[in-house]
Amino acid sequence: MDPLEPDVFTTKTKELTPAEKQKLEEQDKRGLVSEFKANKLEIDAQRNWDIFYKRNETRFFKDRHWTTREFQELLDQPETEGGKRNLFEVGCGVGNLVFPLLEEQKNYKNSGDRFYFYACDFSPRAVDFVRSNPLYDPEQITAFQCDITTQQVHENIAPGSLDVCTLIFVLSAIHPHKFQDVVVNLWKLLKPGGLVLFRDYGLYDMAQLRFKPGNKISDNLYVRQDGTRSYFYSEQEVAQLFVENGFEVITNAYVHRRTLNLKEGIDVPRIFLQGKFRKKST
Repeated sequence: MDPLEPDVFTTKTKELTPAEKQKLEEQDKRGLVSEFKANKLEIDAQRNWDIFYKRNETRFFKDRHWTTREFQELLDQPETEGGKRNLFEVGCGVGNLVFPLLEEQKNYKNSGDRFYFYACDFSPRAVDFVRSNPLYDPEQITAFQCDITTQQVHENIAPGSLDVCTLIFVLSAIHPHKFQDVVVNLWKLLKPGGLVLFRDYGLYDMAQLRFKPGNKISDNLYVRQDGTRSYFYSEQEVAQLFVENGFEVITNAYVHRRTLNLKEGIDVPRIFLQGKFRKKST
């Protein structure tokens, strides 16, 4: 995918065309996913992600070299008494963020103040891929399996010890009833003034409009064919989620991005939501 033009940042929700409104209305024609199926998707969530990584291994997601462009905090390192700062990647997958970031830091001017990385994923298989990567070094990275909506994470990371948490295309795969559990966990792990760097699917993104009838679980929540789920966020609800759980908003906006799929020859308009949230000191 090649970008056609610069990204546009806005807090204004996309206005739907009549054709787009019709697509959303058609999604409701067969009703919502049954309560039984919705509950089963929650029960099988870990299994479905493990099967995903069994099928795709390390091939599906591209390395996220864009993260340091969007989040300069990943490279700009303030002076710290203890040297390295601590960064936690939630939903690390097979390491598409953490390993490129590790390589970039090696070539960056403030090499003495690098991060120590923690990385977790819901899928045990994904964590195995991270640990088997040639770049994996326990002196620089600790990868572990955990359900970030539970208290498991606190067995691996001390409270108030993190400088930065990344939550990039992760929260949308979790049931909305558990969003708050995730944010509260991150608040507990971060130092006062620590940051959450967030990016995920925005409301009325192309991927949301493409879902067919029979895939809708609830408002803005859908199930893919492989059983994994995807949620699409409004700017207001993400801001509220963090503010109500001890964070202040630094930035929070929709990112409108147009890309060209060269293989299919089509213009692909995408909408993401991107934000930076700081843990309040008091």
